[in-house]
Amino acid sequence: MKAFLARFLGTAPAALPADGLYAAVVAEGRQPHWYAQGGVADSVTGRFNMIATVLSFVLLRLERESAAMQLGVQLTERFIDDMEGQLRQDGVGDTGVAAKMGKLVSLLGGRLGAFRDSFGTTEFEAALVRNLYGGAHPARPALAHSVAKLEALATRLAAAPLEAIEAGRW
Repeated sequence: MKAFLARFLGTAPAALPADGLYAAVVAEGRQPHWYAQGGVADSVTGRFNMIATVLSFVLLRLERESAAMQLGVQLTERFIDDMEGQLRQDGVGDTGVAAKMGKLVSLLGGRLGAFRDSFGTTEFEAALVRNLYGGAHPARPALAHSVAKLEALATRLAAAPLEAIEAGRW
């Protein structure tokens, strides 16, 4: 909404605190290997699922540190601002945006719970099939690729100091 008002008023939008971190999340979620080797659908829904999955892993890492609570809130707000802007660009009106935003935030919350509960267990693959692949079972090598890459992401996030994560470096 802030970006919309800035464009409307002809001013440059002020950088939000989590802009750099959110840009890193989006860049990670757009890496071609997720789609080529990981079998994630290269579609609007597939890209949303991938970015929301990466975002979930970053938020789960941030929730392990009380000092990162505010950063997690800011990152989530940045995601919501971006999704709202995307919906408006696609021509969704005010009443439609509210309903769709509620659903998108719910989907993010569902991923957080699913990955929090399943990561590192035998249930993780099933959680990925539901949340990343929309219930469609990918080929075994594609699923194995995504599992390995997300495990590597979680390892990098766990090893990175909070300041590096805040800057979008992990």
